[in-house]
Amino acid sequence: MFGGGGMNPRKMQQMMEQMGIDVTDIDAETVTITTTNGEQLVFDAPEVTRMDAQGSQTYQIVGEAETKDAAGAIEDSSGEDAGTDEEAIPEDDVKLVASQAGASKSDAREALEAEDGDLAAAISRLG
Repeated sequence: MFGGGGMNPRKMQQMMEQMGIDVTDIDAETVTITTTNGEQLVFDAPEVTRMDAQGSQTYQIVGEAETKDAAGAIEDSSGEDAGTDEEAIPEDDVKLVASQAGASKSDAREALEAEDGDLAAAISRLG
């Protein structure tokens, strides 16, 4: 489930339980995200993980997305620019890592970027 940089998965699970983080894999067939401009990002057969921490839920979706514009035309998003790293890392993830690791937001963002958005690995990296 998590990379952990060579850390024992059982030890990682224990650390997350101690921090009050509960992680659940969700068996999803399709995930659709509709943007404010009407575009849809459709993920077929994605890996979806829900993380419950500090009273909030965070969902992580891993997979290839097809983009449908407002008219319903499909575009392959694999070649599109995903934006900057700041846009790729949700602010809620940065806050969670910073609070759990006792680090600054900038350090938390750097750890998340280095760990490709993996929350547990970023917390472990800063710990």
